[in-house]
Amino acid sequence: MRLEGPFVALVTPFHNGRVHEKRLRALVRFQVDNGTMGLVACGTTGESPTLSHAEHSRICEIVIEEAKGKVPVVAGTGTYSTAATIEATQKAQELGADMAMVITPYYNKPTQEGLFRHFEAVALAVDLPLMVYNVPARTGVNLQPSTAERLSRMDTIVAIKEASGNLDQVSEIVDRCGDRVRIFSGDDSLFVPILSVGGVGVVSVVGNLVPRDLRALYEAYREKNMSKLQEGHRKLFPLCQAMFYETNPIPVKTALNLLGMDVGDLRLPLVAMSDKNEIKLKEAMKGYGLLNQV
Repeated sequence: MRLEGPFVALVTPFHNGRVHEKRLRALVRFQVDNGTMGLVACGTTGESPTLSHAEHSRICEIVIEEAKGKVPVVAGTGTYSTAATIEATQKAQELGADMAMVITPYYNKPTQEGLFRHFEAVALAVDLPLMVYNVPARTGVNLQPSTAERLSRMDTIVAIKEASGNLDQVSEIVDRCGDRVRIFSGDDSLFVPILSVGGVGVVSVVGNLVPRDLRALYEAYREKNMSKLQEGHRKLFPLCQAMFYETNPIPVKTALNLLGMDVGDLRLPLVAMSDKNEIKLKEAMKGYGLLNQV
C-alpha cells in the first residue's frame, strides 16, 4: 500500500435524509480520475457522528467497490468507546478496507496512558493497518509525542494524522518515531510545512474540490521544484482557509453544491452555511478560479 501524498476525506452525499449512493460512487470516481492517492470514508468530513452503523458499513463498502483497488481506502472507525471502535474496525477489515483511521477518544478525555491502551487494544484486535488521528480542537485531548513513540513500536500502527496545528509537535514525533510511522497533515494549510519537517502527505478536505491541484502540489514537492511548490501553496492557502469559515464539512459541502456536484444537505446538528459566510466562500472560490467572476 502506497502511503504518501494527498488522501481525501470524502464528504457523504445525502438525498431526502438518506445516503445518496449513486452520487457517492461519482465522487469516488472523480477523485480516482483526478490523481488522489487515497480515500478516507466516514471521517469527520463525512459526517461520521451522524451515521448509523448500517450506513457506516454501506458507505465503506461502496467506496471500496468503486475505488477498485486503484487507491487505498481508509475507513474512519474511531469512537470514544474502545469496544465500539474495535467492533467498527473489525467490520472495516471484513469489508476489505486497506486501513482504519482511529481518532483519539473524545469527550471522555483519557490520560496519555488511557490513549495508549485504547490504541493498543484496537491494534491487537485486528490485522488491519491503523492510522492514529490526533485532532485536539475536536476531541479535547492531545496525543503527546512520547505516546506516539510508544504506539509506533506496534506493527499495525503505521501512520499518524496530525491535526494539532503544532509544527514543533510534528517535528518531535518525526524525531521520536523515525520511519516507523508515516505522518500525514490533518490540516490542508499545513500540508507543505509538514512535508518540510518529515511528513509524507495530507488527509484533505479541500481535495474534495481540487484533487488534481493537490496532487500537482505533491508532485512539485517530490520533484524538489521549490518555486512551483511555493506558488501552489500560496494559491491554495485562501481556499484552505475558506473550508473552515464554519465547522467542517459545512463549507466544503456548500462549495461542492455550488459547483453542481449535488452532495445534498447536512445532517443535524450541522446546518446550512450562513449567508454572510457563503458570500465569503464564493469570493474565495472565484479568487481560485472555481467560480466565474460576476
